[in-house]
Amino acid sequence: MHQQNHLFIFFIAFSLFSLCFGNYLEDPLPVSQYHDQIFSHYPRWNTDFHSLMTTKTRYRGSSLSGSTKVVNVDDFGAKGNGGDDSKAFELAWREACSSRKATLLVPKGRTYYLKPITFSGPCRSPLTLKINGMIKASPRMSDYDNDRRHWLKFEGVDNFVVEGNGIIDGNGRKWWQNSCKVNKELPCRRAPTAVTFYQCINLVVTNLMFKNAQQMHLTFQKCTNVKALNLRVVAPGNSPNTDGIHITETQNAIIRNCVIGTGDDCISIVSGSRNVQAMDITCGPGHGISIGSLGAGNSEAEVSNIRVNRALISGTSNGVRIKTWQGGSGYAKNIMFQNVVMKNVSNPIIIDQNYCDKKESCPEQNSAVKVSNVVYKNIRGTSASDDAIKFDCSKSFPCQEISLLGVHIVGQGDEVATASCENVRLKNRWKVYPQC
Repeated sequence: MHQQNHLFIFFIAFSLFSLCFGNYLEDPLPVSQYHDQIFSHYPRWNTDFHSLMTTKTRYRGSSLSGSTKVVNVDDFGAKGNGGDDSKAFELAWREACSSRKATLLVPKGRTYYLKPITFSGPCRSPLTLKINGMIKASPRMSDYDNDRRHWLKFEGVDNFVVEGNGIIDGNGRKWWQNSCKVNKELPCRRAPTAVTFYQCINLVVTNLMFKNAQQMHLTFQKCTNVKALNLRVVAPGNSPNTDGIHITETQNAIIRNCVIGTGDDCISIVSGSRNVQAMDITCGPGHGISIGSLGAGNSEAEVSNIRVNRALISGTSNGVRIKTWQGGSGYAKNIMFQNVVMKNVSNPIIIDQNYCDKKESCPEQNSAVKVSNVVYKNIRGTSASDDAIKFDCSKSFPCQEISLLGVHIVGQGDEVATASCENVRLKNRWKVYPQC
């Protein structure tokens, strides 16, 4: 009898421990009880977006064992001794891409310098690129005369895994020094994106470091079904236009467990993107996590079903931001920022429909990208500026269906945080400080 009682007590205790521990792992940032009660009345998200988050997409993992064919760049003439290894990488790619079940290996312990290269698909079968060493950009700016927009470009490669414990270094210091944002007397010219994935389907990029990009570090353009996992992206806080992860015209993307500190947006999501989720993000220095900019040059923009969940944003010039140019058209809708901690962030929450990144002022225009159905839930921390919440929306197309649920942002030290709300229509507001 006593033994049965002991077993029963042990079972109850173990169950409670498992329940609490499991919840802690799933959502490491504390969420107040009232949030879920209030949010249960909020309209449901697009079904496709829910499917993306709940359906487990099957991605092929890579292995160096079994029947996998290992294609080592060293076997094609790569030296990793400071010279140009571009030709060897091109030959090795051609071999791996045309093989069945191949892994293209960049060995550890060496630094391989590359000129701009486009690695093209389609490949014969699913392919893995395993980077254990360092890949570094050629320091000669003349090497980019034929294409100043890209350094490493992967185009049309489906069922592709890029992994390893290596480093991709854009060697960008010379580019920064020649930027018009650093030297105002120089003309503004393009600089290369370090790594671009273009028109790839079923793509995984994981466990790598990206550093010191010439301009943007990592771009997904016109891709479908993307996972960017366990990445570290770093550049000095004063390096110009060095966005960490840039999403454009891409659908069904998950960015998870990434540490990003650069001279521009940690994550930027722009036109043509939908069903994008970023979670467990550490951001800073930089410009925060941004939707946009959208509508530049009177263009049409479409962004929808974006969710940022569990983020620590520290020492950035913005926190969670939506930025659109006057004169644009289209929409940015169904956007949620939740479970975010801000530390010494200027403009922690901001919607700017009058964005103007020019030397001269931008003329006032009537048209605008419509911003609607945006939720800010469980966001707290400290603001480095007076405006902890700033909604600067269009007179012609006010921001609509904006919800603030459990927002508490205070000033640094003795400073008082304020809210500025122009042309915004709030839908739900619950326990918000500061208020408009």
